[in-house]
Amino acid sequence: MKLVPLGDKVVLKQSEAQETTKSGIILASSAQEKPQYADVVAVGPGGVVDGKEVTMQVKEGDRVIYSKYAGTNVKLGDDEFIVVKQSDIVAIVED
Repeated sequence: MKLVPLGDKVVLKQSEAQETTKSGIILASSAQEKPQYADVVAVGPGGVVDGKEVTMQVKEGDRVIYSKYAGTNVKLGDDEFIVVKQSDIVAIVED
């Protein structure tokens, strides 16, 4: 199966939560903070959303930072994704 987003939606694959601190302390799963960066898996077509023209600024393969409480979590098979509006993405991470 494949997720195909509509309108200004973007499908993200979250990065793994950090299991240790920089000093080497192992964190319990309940103490691990939800990462706010992810890889773009699929991008909707954009178009007119709520009466405004939306041009998609991200593309598949981009690494992005998104708002902490944004989106809808979706489990598809063994994989977990988050579907967000493009406006919930705050930055594209470039190397």
